[in-house]
Amino acid sequence: MVHVELDRVGTTFTQVAQAYWPVLLISFAVSLIVTPLCCRIALSRGIVDQPDQFLKPHGKPVPYLGGAAIFAGWAAGVLLALFLFDRGKIEPNAAREGPTIVFTMMLGILIAGLAALIIGLLDDLRSLSPRAKLIGITLVTVLLIAVGLGNDSIVIALRASRIRLTELDPWLVLIYSVPLTLLITLGACNATNLIDGLDGLCSGVLGIISAGFLILSVHLHLWNQWNPLDVQRVVLSLAMMGAALGFLPYNRNPAKIFMGDAGSMFLGLNAAVLILLFSKSAAIRWFLASLMVFGLPITDTVLTLVRRWRHQKPLMQGDRSHFYDQLVDRGWSVRRVVRVSYGLAAFFALMGCISITLRTRYIIPLYGLVVVLTMGIIKRHRMLRVDRATSQTPP
Repeated sequence: MVHVELDRVGTTFTQVAQAYWPVLLISFAVSLIVTPLCCRIALSRGIVDQPDQFLKPHGKPVPYLGGAAIFAGWAAGVLLALFLFDRGKIEPNAAREGPTIVFTMMLGILIAGLAALIIGLLDDLRSLSPRAKLIGITLVTVLLIAVGLGNDSIVIALRASRIRLTELDPWLVLIYSVPLTLLITLGACNATNLIDGLDGLCSGVLGIISAGFLILSVHLHLWNQWNPLDVQRVVLSLAMMGAALGFLPYNRNPAKIFMGDAGSMFLGLNAAVLILLFSKSAAIRWFLASLMVFGLPITDTVLTLVRRWRHQKPLMQGDRSHFYDQLVDRGWSVRRVVRVSYGLAAFFALMGCISITLRTRYIIPLYGLVVVLTMGIIKRHRMLRVDRATSQTPP
């Protein structure tokens, strides 16, 4: 095994970049190379997304399996990190050289990512029911909890409410954490699935979000000096960024291939994993910052649910009244809507990264202001209405 020789004391950003750049490179390269191969396989086997007059307005059949290419790039980066870095778990204050990965947790994340990919692929090919997808993602969440991710997610909320954690038994912490972990996982998977509605939208937005996660991760990494969880955050952020950006050239308008639910659910799971890893930080501001970085998918999801509820539409039924659909129906080009969405994603990521320079007492009112500002923009542009072009019922 190759060991990355870095001094524990005096670590700089340059040293971090030198240690981790292969993860980004291999993830990007594998995704870039595998995507056209997946495109050929999908075309040869008839695995294509057929257009319709409602949810799928693209002009001709477009191959699926882009999610498999994204997963391949991500997995290649994670596996490379497992090869490069020590695989043992160290104590937080132990003097140790170089980055270290908690091998069991990373292996569980790899398996969970593969499971999310399979669930999404089955949905692409057979149109799984919402109940089946719910069961599948719940099982994935159980796997994550079993390897130590999200088993104490409630702690960050309890710490914020100043409840004394020493009074709670470990089994109570686990029981209270399960619903929150499941909510984060389901919410992130569904949010990325909902935002995958235009060419290049989901892959580009998640690439920007992963950059926000990376900035937070590198800051914590330098502060904590090679803490294993910080190492995993950096690795997962880089792997997601490289995989998403490697896929993007083929997914830009007009798209040559779609990621499908397989890709969007997988990217959502990876975002959920990173949010859960940030919840293990000592300060609540890092958890809040990760949620803000993921702000655009969260906003679109909340907006969609509220709009469907107000207009008495089934919450789990697809429609074309997302913010990007409404902008297209109002005369904006697809490319313009995607560029604006990239800008919005970058804004939320920047707001999340501001937590690096501010204390928690200032971050909470700042994020509250961002929420109020977002609500004001939604109201001003009448995004809670259902446009006539998007209010029809799917055939």
